[in-house]
Amino acid sequence: MIGKTFSNWGFITRANRIEKTMQIRRRNFLSVILAVLAALSAGCPADDSPKQGMAAQIPEEDGYRLWLRYEPLGGLADPYRDVIQQVVVPGDTETVRVIGGELGSALAAMLGSSVSVVKEWTEKPGLIVGTPSTSDLIRGLVKELDLTAAGPEGFVIRAIRIEDQPMIAIASESEVGVLYGTFHFLRLLQTGRSIQDLSLVERPRVQLRLLNHWDNLDGSVERGYAGHSLWQWDELPDKLSPRYTDYARANASVGVNGAVINNVNADARILTGEYLKKVAALASLWRPYGIRVYLSANFAAPMRLGGLATADPLDPAVAEWWKTKVDEVYKLIPDFGGFLVKANSEGQPGPKDYGRTHAEGANLLADALAPHDGTVIWRAFVYDEDVDPDRVKRAYIEFTRLDGQFRPNAVVQVKNGPIDFQPREPFHPLFGGMKKTPVLAELQATQEYLGQAKHLVYHGTMWKEFLDSDTFAMGAGSTVGKVLEGAVHPYPITGIVSVTNPGLDANWCGHHFSQANWYAFGRLAWNHQLSAEEIAEEWVRMTFTNDDATVDTIHGMMMSSWETYVSYTMPLGLHHLIGGDHYAPMPENDRAPRSDWTAFYYHRAAGDGIGIDRTKRGNKAVEQYFPPVCNLFDDRASCPGKFLLWFHRCAWDYRMKSGKTLWEELCETYYKGAEQAAELKTTWQSLSGRIDSRRHREVADRLEIQVTDAARWRDHILEYFQQYSKMPITPIKTTQ
Repeated sequence: MIGKTFSNWGFITRANRIEKTMQIRRRNFLSVILAVLAALSAGCPADDSPKQGMAAQIPEEDGYRLWLRYEPLGGLADPYRDVIQQVVVPGDTETVRVIGGELGSALAAMLGSSVSVVKEWTEKPGLIVGTPSTSDLIRGLVKELDLTAAGPEGFVIRAIRIEDQPMIAIASESEVGVLYGTFHFLRLLQTGRSIQDLSLVERPRVQLRLLNHWDNLDGSVERGYAGHSLWQWDELPDKLSPRYTDYARANASVGVNGAVINNVNADARILTGEYLKKVAALASLWRPYGIRVYLSANFAAPMRLGGLATADPLDPAVAEWWKTKVDEVYKLIPDFGGFLVKANSEGQPGPKDYGRTHAEGANLLADALAPHDGTVIWRAFVYDEDVDPDRVKRAYIEFTRLDGQFRPNAVVQVKNGPIDFQPREPFHPLFGGMKKTPVLAELQATQEYLGQAKHLVYHGTMWKEFLDSDTFAMGAGSTVGKVLEGAVHPYPITGIVSVTNPGLDANWCGHHFSQANWYAFGRLAWNHQLSAEEIAEEWVRMTFTNDDATVDTIHGMMMSSWETYVSYTMPLGLHHLIGGDHYAPMPENDRAPRSDWTAFYYHRAAGDGIGIDRTKRGNKAVEQYFPPVCNLFDDRASCPGKFLLWFHRCAWDYRMKSGKTLWEELCETYYKGAEQAAELKTTWQSLSGRIDSRRHREVADRLEIQVTDAARWRDHILEYFQQYSKMPITPIKTTQ
């Protein structure tokens, strides 16, 4: 047995995992002890294990390799070497070559010995990798492997015997499925998992698992915090950066199968022949990795590129222009995925400019794409003021009116919450509310409202709260995750997308820990039933170390980080307490081109209290949810405290469930959050010598910013609200 014992292919968390996580947050003395131990061991020689050694002995890393580091496994590798003596990968397609190359280089690096990659079995134990169409051995094992259970993108990994030799088969109906299985198998090795008696079947829960890049043609990235755009448009299509291939490898390793490569605030030039050739070069490079290219389309492109006088979706000339343009796209990119459209939102053109509906606009593009099996993804991020006075309610009202009017190849992309990627929001009521029109969930890995690339905030916990929320659309158990996979309403197209965070920074994401959000998105898009704990542990082991004590410490930091951030920025249902940069606290912001771009619109603090009454007695926003969710949020006594001020307006002296007044709890939460941010810094310092010096230093620098800014958030917001509460700030501020 290698490493630990595991059950159901998920990490067995220690019985006291949750308790230890909370201890890491609360008890600084544990961090101090670890720091002392690290200092005492500085002069001790390291053994041959990869999980030992001090900073001077650990090679510096810049984070470029992400979670695909394939570091030597030391003593953990011995049992693997006995089992894996050769890798049989028959065939000679581009994807097959990718699989063979990945296995050959990864196994050699991790096991410290050469592993032959061959096309035919030579009576040695090892791996057999392929599909029934590429491998005679796999074809002969079809009944035993039962590939139908995995589907076209899934895979089977199973221990078998061939002529009394122990073997492991990685098989799928498709080559891309085999590639996913290859990365999963390598993940088992990277994290020290047992490969004895393997018998697992994996298949993605949803069809579309996409990254949305908000990259502009000038190389800038809207809401990007990791340098310039990955795409070097001035060099394409002739020069292809190796980074494009590494991007594809990273995505394939977590099952991402598509990328929308330009900003939703789309520049129409992306659809010109010049740029389509550049896009086609990326598509060709990514095709072996199972990644399809999508483009954000500007709805006014027929006018801006075609010289038409209108972009009216019911105009025959407009329809013909889109049909011709789509045909041009598919000649260059045969597997083009389709268009993503932001229309009639924040100044973008759309069908409502002509008195048409969002469904009529989407159907225009859907009809052009349908002959090529393309998809139009229509964003539901709309909030016209004439729909309803409360921005929270607008998208639901507008899109439920259109449910059932969209073409079969049109889907609606909905942000996780009703506002805009806030640190915490209740789930959007369109999940479950759209019965006849498929909806995709839009998450955001780039930390636009969650500290950008300056704060350590692991999104896995936030996304799990969202995905596990029960909509009750078809009774209990109708979770958002089940809605997205088509198990609540029979959607023909299913999917999850993320506004993603890589740029040209050496470590891809600006903050080393921000990589975890890219990784977590891919894993949850593949299987929303995975736990945030399991995903975090995988990422830590693959990204930093397999040393259990260090893994526990970093894991604890990650699992507490989201709640910590919410506590020192926007707790108890508060949101949007920011200015135009979406970073600095600005609750006093009451002037903007639109009232719903101000902070005051969302908190409405005054002498009588704070919050918005969205109950049945107020503006009735709760009625957009199915009972009993509606009733839960409507009753102030039952409404979860984390959403209290989202759904209710409360007096400053309102008595909370804790027995404290609202003001006292608000003060305590802000102080607790700032203290927990300081503990993250102290805990990380304790790992000096256990993490390579460069990454340790760079994370420490970001944590220093986080600690300072957490205190600023706390002080600025409490001092602002105090002018309305007229109560002392408690606990009393201490000199820092």
